Amino acid sequence: MKLIENLSAQNILRQKISELESSLRQKNLNEIKEQLRNDQIAAEILKTALQIKDVVGQINTIIHTWGIFISLPYILSPEELVEYVSLGAGNTGRLFDLKTTQRVAEFKFITWKGGSESIRQNSLFKDFYNLVENGGNLKKYLYVTGTEHPIRFFQGTRSLKSVLSKDRKLSELFFEKHQDKFRTVNEYYHNFQNSVSIVDLRSIVPEFSKIK
Repeated sequence: MKLIENLSAQNILRQKISELESSLRQKNLNEIKEQLRNDQIAAEILKTALQIKDVVGQINTIIHTWGIFISLPYILSPEELVEYVSLGAGNTGRLFDLKTTQRVAEFKFITWKGGSESIRQNSLFKDFYNLVENGGNLKKYLYVTGTEHPIRFFQGTRSLKSVLSKDRKLSELFFEKHQDKFRTVNEYYHNFQNSVSIVDLRSIVPEFSKIK
């Protein structure tokens, strides 16, 4: 039903654009000005579209913010207190997305396509590494929307030098600490997999249950 509605909306838009193109043919400046004056909704359409574009540009931040917020009631235990939560996407200056009296956590709201997704893999490994190395004695959680692709990546043989190549600071920290002990992602993961719980939000948060 949604697909039919989307296709119908696309057809209407194409039809309106075609009609506007036809209406502008053979018209001079004054005639176009007059047509624009008579078109009461043109400016409003443009204004609304620009507002939507601005929101879409912030879509990752929106998903990250409300994704974490909506997940909290299904994650926290009754006696657990939030020390801080970092809702904005990207570098916020805080070490983790969530730190409580019991846990530290990172959230990844990624719709994996299954192809070559090196940038997403790099980001996922960084979060896993951060939890392992900086989580202390607290419980460590990596919350994702689907575990199939993350686990496949962590069990894969991609070179750590490749994974860390775009993050010079992280690469220096990693190899300064571990030297050549770990060469591939799966070597590091297998050594620390019991330190971090990778949890599928789809299995515990109703709002994510329909994500495939």
